[in-house]
Amino acid sequence: MLTFKTKLLSSLLLGIAFTTSAQNNTPIYLDVNKPIEERVENALSLMTTEEKVGLCHAQSKFSSMGVPRLGIPEVWTDDGPHGIREEVFWDEWSGAGWTNDYCTAFPALTCLAATFNPDLSLLYGKSIGEEARYRNKTVLLGPGVNIYRTPLNGRNFEYMGEDPYLASRLVVPYIEGVQSIGVAACVKHFALNNQEEWRGHINVSLSDRALYEIYLPAFKAAVQEGKAWSIMGSYNQLRGEHCCHNDLLLNKILKQDWNFDGVVISDWGGAHDTDQAVKNGLDLEMGTFTNGLTTNGKFPYSSYYLADPFLKGVKEGKYDIALLNDKARRILRMIFRTTMSANRPFGRFVSPEHSEAGRRIAREGIVLLKNEKQLLPIPVGKYNKIAVIGENATRSLVIGGGSSSLKVAYEVSPLAALTEKYGKDHIAYSLGYASGPSMYGREEPSKLNTDSLIAAAINVAKGADVVLFVGGLNKNHFQDCEGGDRKSLDLPFGQNKLIDALLKVNKNIAVVLLSGNAVAMPWVDKVPAIMQGWYLGSEAGHALTDVIAGDVNPSGKLPFSFPKKLEDNAAHSFGKLSYPGDSVNVWYKDDILVGYRWFDTKKIEPLFPFGFGLSYTSFAYSKPSADKTELATDGIVKITFTLTNSGKIDGAETAQLYVSKQKSVVTRAVKELKAFRKIFLKAGEIQVVTLEVPVRSFAFYNEAKHGWEVESGSYTLLLGSSSRDIKGKVEIHVK
Repeated sequence: MLTFKTKLLSSLLLGIAFTTSAQNNTPIYLDVNKPIEERVENALSLMTTEEKVGLCHAQSKFSSMGVPRLGIPEVWTDDGPHGIREEVFWDEWSGAGWTNDYCTAFPALTCLAATFNPDLSLLYGKSIGEEARYRNKTVLLGPGVNIYRTPLNGRNFEYMGEDPYLASRLVVPYIEGVQSIGVAACVKHFALNNQEEWRGHINVSLSDRALYEIYLPAFKAAVQEGKAWSIMGSYNQLRGEHCCHNDLLLNKILKQDWNFDGVVISDWGGAHDTDQAVKNGLDLEMGTFTNGLTTNGKFPYSSYYLADPFLKGVKEGKYDIALLNDKARRILRMIFRTTMSANRPFGRFVSPEHSEAGRRIAREGIVLLKNEKQLLPIPVGKYNKIAVIGENATRSLVIGGGSSSLKVAYEVSPLAALTEKYGKDHIAYSLGYASGPSMYGREEPSKLNTDSLIAAAINVAKGADVVLFVGGLNKNHFQDCEGGDRKSLDLPFGQNKLIDALLKVNKNIAVVLLSGNAVAMPWVDKVPAIMQGWYLGSEAGHALTDVIAGDVNPSGKLPFSFPKKLEDNAAHSFGKLSYPGDSVNVWYKDDILVGYRWFDTKKIEPLFPFGFGLSYTSFAYSKPSADKTELATDGIVKITFTLTNSGKIDGAETAQLYVSKQKSVVTRAVKELKAFRKIFLKAGEIQVVTLEVPVRSFAFYNEAKHGWEVESGSYTLLLGSSSRDIKGKVEIHVK
């Protein structure tokens, strides 16, 4: 065993300072009782230039180097954000064939957003953090908070809806949950990754107001409130610079204005230039194009922009050593917060608690959109024969979608859970329609005959008391899938034709849509019941059945608007230059009027509005009141009202508070969400509810002054159960 004197001599020969703790001769960076910043600076002082550069780029598909000589471990990342991806080979995308990497699939983040429940977001973060920790991951690549701008975006299912306030309030507890387990959350994709079409290069042109008011708030909350330890750049460009090395986004906004002290990680293959990567804020370069290990292949890891070219530039004096030290410092800080933290708890994997967490989140996110004649719920024994029709009743919806595809320990399908609940003698199933296999990057049609499938489904529906049509989208290419946007707002695979055919033989139809996006519903006035079910993970079937059978009262609210037709959506109303662009640039002509801001301001009737969701019970709101009506710009107004469960079933309602200012020096949306709260009430229960809103949240971004400004004058606070269902209002005045 080497003595301390021998180690010190070795260090001196290497030209390295070797700082130790006075108590036990342990290097300070290994002393977990020392403050992290002291440990970081000590480790940095012991590292060679080569070792510092080594921290800044990938060494395999999902890992980057540590410092073996000093015992500083590698960084291992893993795709989330709703399950821990299977292990892959060192330098390949294909699965490594392990038998111990089958994970729990949690609901996709659109479902989490639909819960409007920050407590469930914390539970989600803790649960998935435990799964990542058990698999010894340093960084969980999620959550995603890009704003839902168009219903054609293939990755909308990974995000938290169209409203920046809702996304902000849900991303913070998610991050806190993940990082409480000693795993770094990596918030993505920073920023403006609002389409998959031409995502690798499309240059986004938008106003500063749209940037700061709509597309940045959730990221800002993640950094300043959630204290995220890492953030991922996006593939697209902003104002002529790729977002993975963008001076405005990464240096000026993220690191300077927001004081972010974590690691900026590139999206895989998102770096394009050494000079920009060094100077414009990128810390850790990950990639997709390597074909080899460290020195072989077309583009080896040693040739990454932040690898040998960076090292060469530092040694030649082209790049200030301070830039390298800042990147290494941030990566070390993340390592000491995670892998080398003394307080890092143990994880657990595919536990009953995780299954229950997934089921709770799924149940609370399911949105009841229509329920005429109380077709739902369907308690056991109500009907003798239930027809279940649709591919999504049996198809796996955790596979596909791009990087979010999962290898799960189990997945309960809707058909399996419905059969378990009602009994096999009372369930008749027919496929009805069929998609092709899940193929990333290309579309494969089904080989089954469409007319034969419809005929078989009609035959089953004829003899049933009620029909449960389980359809929607899936995670195939051109559906809800990374790497390509949807081609149409319509349901795919002939589902509209099938629904019309079913209606001719049975009017008792409940349509259950499993998707991460809005769809057109030409049959909306003909079917009595519609449910939006999202992608619900391992417990999908159980969660859906809980709500369908009435064991759980639905309480989800839509986190984005459903347009009647695609042209009603703001981005599409301005033509192709506004989406998808001209293949080089895309102009956000919708500006700040995204989602319900557009529908409400332009008085366009949506198919279903933001914040909308029905219940099996009913709720009554009293007239709201404010604790004060004259406020300073640093004040807080409290809006109080009583909420009554006026029905006969226990349930939950999400009260939403919007702000409106009609007379303004700038264009404003008719209303903007500024507070919400989910309240659980027993049948007949009455509760006094208070929502607090800081006046500073009324601010707009003043482009001339490059800062936020609260206008004086009158404001109206609107209390509602959705953006379109306003129950009462209060006038206040800001001095």
